[in-house]
Parts: sequence; C-alpha cells; structure tokens
Amino acid sequence: MTPFILIFFILGITIGSFLNVLIYRLNTKKSLGGRSACMSCRNQLCWFELIPFFSFLGLKGRCRNCKTKISLQYPLVEFLTGMLFVFIFLKFQSLLLIDPFVFLITFLYYVAMFSILMVIVIYDLKHKIIPDILSFTFGFLAFVGLFFFTYDGLYVHMPTMLDLLSGVLTALPFFLLWLLSKGAWMGLGDAKLALGLGWFVGIALALSALALSFWIGTIVGLYLIFFKKGYGMKSEIPFAPYLELGTFLAFIFNLNIFHVYF
Repeated sequence: MTPFILIFFILGITIGSFLNVLIYRLNTKKSLGGRSACMSCRNQLCWFELIPFFSFLGLKGRCRNCKTKISLQYPLVEFLTGMLFVFIFLKFQSLLLIDPFVFLITFLYYVAMFSILMVIVIYDLKHKIIPDILSFTFGFLAFVGLFFFTYDGLYVHMPTMLDLLSGVLTALPFFLLWLLSKGAWMGLGDAKLALGLGWFVGIALALSALALSFWIGTIVGLYLIFFKKGYGMKSEIPFAPYLELGTFLAFIFNLNIFHVYF
C-alpha cells in the first residue's frame, strides 16, 4: 500500500495548493486563474516555488525575492489535504481491489466533500464567518449523496425518512442556540453547516461528531481563555473547525460513541 499512499498524498497536497488559492480569492474580485505571486512584493513565482508543501520547506518559509515570511496557512492546508486524501484512501482501499470504478466514484465524492470542509475551516478561522455558497454547496451535495452513498461506499438506494431528516435533526440544536441567544452563543452559519453534516454522515455518526466537537472545542476554548492574552469568556471563537474535526474523526473511524442504531 505504500506506493498508493505516496500517490494519494502527492495528489492531496496538489489539491491543497488549489484550495489555498480558493481560500485567498473567495469573495474577492480576483479570479481563480492567473499566475501566483508573492503577497508582499507581488513578484511572480517560478515553477520551483509552486511545488506544493515542498517549496515552502525549500525556501525555508520565506519569499525568494523579498525574504518576507510565507504564511503557515499554505503548507498546513497542503499537508492536511494530503493526509485527508490518504485517510480516505485507507478507509475505502478494499474497494480498489473489488471494484476500481466504485472506489474511484466513492473516493472522488468524499475528497470533494472534505475539501469543501477544509476551505470552510480555514475561511472561518481567518474571517470568523462561513460563506453561504460553501455551506449550501456542501449541503446540496450531501443531500444528493444520501441516494448514492453509504458507509461502505457507492450504493444507489432510497434513503429512509430518518436519513432525510438527519440534516434537520443535526442542525436543530445549533439553530435553537442561535435563536435563544440572538447569535451570542452560536452563529447561524454553524446551523447551516450542521444541516449538511447531518446528511453527510447520518444521524448516528453526527451525534458522535457533535459530542467530539463540543469536547474538543471546550478544551481548546478553556486553554485560550486561561493561557492566551486577548481571550475571555466573551471572545468570539469559530466553532466550524471543531465541528468538522469531530465529523472527520467520526467518519474515518466509524465512531458511534452513543451506540445509536436505527
């Protein structure tokens, strides 16, 4: 499996490079095309400066022209996307031997979905907002996926009523928190995202994902409040990263913490 892992990691960091461009140019007037350039000196980058992840290491994290530090976001997103591709490959690797076509469709669907989530995470961390275009695109694809995918991969079927309601049930607590607090406890964007996540992994895994996200978010939040200057009880902390990390862990490892079966 080692050659496959390397291939999928390289593919992942390549896609991660594109995700960085999307994150930077989303909701701006800049197109996704055109040559990449240094954010500081605007010098156009050469081919050897555009090798995902490894160029950052080779350049020691600085622009070759003006020596300005390159944001850690770029190698981090590329590396995490590479690992994302590897984990999804490992989850469905048995399908590659049984039916390569089913593996391909399954793999492409899930890496596309988690790539959207990757963009949402970084964008939320940078701007403390989740763009509706990303949430609605993810939610639409997740709903469509109900008819074509199960935990085991591609399988065309008719979802149950609970499957169809899983998104609404997952989003409901977030919506109520937003409504009761008038946006002070939870943003409406988190509810929109949770709608798609419920359809994406199903209600059983969604419950595990919610539990993990709140546990992780609580631990990180307390650390920031007590040990980081500038943070307090009223500080705005993006929740989407924890929600999506919990979803990723529940999905990859099939975590059913509460042993919920329907």
